Amino acid sequence: MEFQDVIRKRRMVRNYTDDPVDSTTIDRLIEATRRAPSAGFSQGQYLVVVTSAEGRQGIAYLSGEAEYVAAGFAPWISKAPVHFVICTSEADYHRRYREPDKVDRHGREITWPVPYWWVDAGASMMLLLLAAVDEGLAAGLLGVHSIPGLQALLGIPGDVTPIGVVTVGHAAPDRKSGSLQRGWKPQGDVVHRERWNGDEVGPS
Repeated sequence: MEFQDVIRKRRMVRNYTDDPVDSTTIDRLIEATRRAPSAGFSQGQYLVVVTSAEGRQGIAYLSGEAEYVAAGFAPWISKAPVHFVICTSEADYHRRYREPDKVDRHGREITWPVPYWWVDAGASMMLLLLAAVDEGLAAGLLGVHSIPGLQALLGIPGDVTPIGVVTVGHAAPDRKSGSLQRGWKPQGDVVHRERWNGDEVGPS
């Protein structure tokens, strides 16, 4: 599939057929996700891949799927054949940036301007969402409603934080989010060239 087609087709899908996703496809999705960048090549992103019915139902329970279904939506969480739990370890970044090639001239770890462990986890998530479309599959992002509960359910260490669950499967007709009715913001409202106010950069 052409990359521009992948971008255009990507959307959050919240209903799936009963068709499974084969293991070789899952492996390709894992490898695509692992290609995400990370600050200093810290590689602080982790995946827990859940395919068992018990595990998926456990995630659905923690996510309040019963209330979602009661509101008239399909049980998309438990029905999705594959859950990719995307995690990040802040500790990995601190360890990496205390190594000799990353400390400052005083031998200290940098002061982090933004928490890049979150940025890099988001990059992993986006690669997975796009890779699923490229495989002819559908995907949706589920926010983590109970981090301690998900850690306990899946045996995730305390210093590794799950940031979201990407459900993957074959798309079934779904009820699209009402938020989509808002439409895209005009490009001029979100894109600023050279400077925010549009002025040319020049001597002060």
